[in-house]
Amino acid sequence: MDSQELQRLKNRYDIIGNDPALNRALETAMAVAPTDLTVLVSGESGVGKENIPLIIHQNSRRRNGRYIAVNCGGIPEGTINSELFGHEKGSFTGATETRKGYFEEANGGTLFLDEVGELPISTQVMLLRVLQNGEYMKVGSSKVEKTDVRVVAATNVNLLYAVSQGKFREDLYYRLNAIQIRMPALRDRKDDIYLFFRKFTSDFSEKYRVCKITLTHDAIIALCNYRWPGNIRQLKNIAETVSALESVKLTPGAERCEINAETLRKYLPKEEETVLPAISEAHGSAFNDDEKKMLIKAILDLRQEVDQLKMAVYSGGQAAQHRLPAVPAGSVHEVSEAREPEPYDEADWQEPDMQEQSPSEGPDLSLQKVSEDLIQKALEKHGGNRKLAAAELGISERTLYRRLAKETKR
Repeated sequence: MDSQELQRLKNRYDIIGNDPALNRALETAMAVAPTDLTVLVSGESGVGKENIPLIIHQNSRRRNGRYIAVNCGGIPEGTINSELFGHEKGSFTGATETRKGYFEEANGGTLFLDEVGELPISTQVMLLRVLQNGEYMKVGSSKVEKTDVRVVAATNVNLLYAVSQGKFREDLYYRLNAIQIRMPALRDRKDDIYLFFRKFTSDFSEKYRVCKITLTHDAIIALCNYRWPGNIRQLKNIAETVSALESVKLTPGAERCEINAETLRKYLPKEEETVLPAISEAHGSAFNDDEKKMLIKAILDLRQEVDQLKMAVYSGGQAAQHRLPAVPAGSVHEVSEAREPEPYDEADWQEPDMQEQSPSEGPDLSLQKVSEDLIQKALEKHGGNRKLAAAELGISERTLYRRLAKETKR
């Protein structure tokens, strides 16, 4: 597609932006539309995946057939088979008449299965059959029905991970994934964020008869640097809120209302440090490169701590005793509030039961007691400096704080 054709397509479906990944998704949708290939649309919640199946249907030979969109995650597990494939009268309590399912209703057209990863395993088996040969049976019937439906599915989860967890059938995944179209997250389309904001605030100014919202330069930077975990849907909601609360009624002398970064940030939810990053399916992985490095570092550091502690325990703590002097009572409970936290959290220590004791160990010696003694001695050696003590023990400062806090509670 040339740039003019692409822009006409965006105008027709009210799609905003010039991001290369977005353009590729639209071009792929137009390329596969004339075929009957099953398409899997992936991307985070709120990125606009629903536009792709509509584009495919309206530019296919099935354009005169029915287009039905089904949210698989919004249908209870007990009724999903009946909704998709129909049921016979009396097949279950409440089935007072025969009912057509979506596959029968959409015969000759297109069926969009949104949140396909939420389907129960039993329904996945039936879906696989209808995708392979167009056959299905209504609930409560033994008669094989035929349908000619083009399926477009969408998911905001990593289906390959769901396959590895036994929550999604591998054969169904590859059947759905004949063509995959990925919609990029809004945070990966920084140049498009302000375009969306201007479009939404312009629409809401007409709806509410208020002044149009404009942003100062620093406010635009704040807008574009925000992570937008809810993507376009979240941006639209915030644009509406800002328009309703910050703008004023239209007057002959005032048609615009400018807000700065400080005002805008009041409407941007604070991102908690404890919240995990949004999952990305790029390149078939649940995490991006930076997130992988962070997780690997956390695992390696934690393993190193465990190995070092095991060495200290199973050697009777002799090496540590030679290099660490005793600690006065009470110093172990002094926990500083001013220390900088580690860049990631580690799980609380879970001490395993001691199965064996070496001949040098007394009957009262346990892993818990040894770890407490080592911490006390390390603190004494370094004059109560927790950072140096943690380094001496081969653990992080955050883990040391947890151990101190636990001992304080006892």
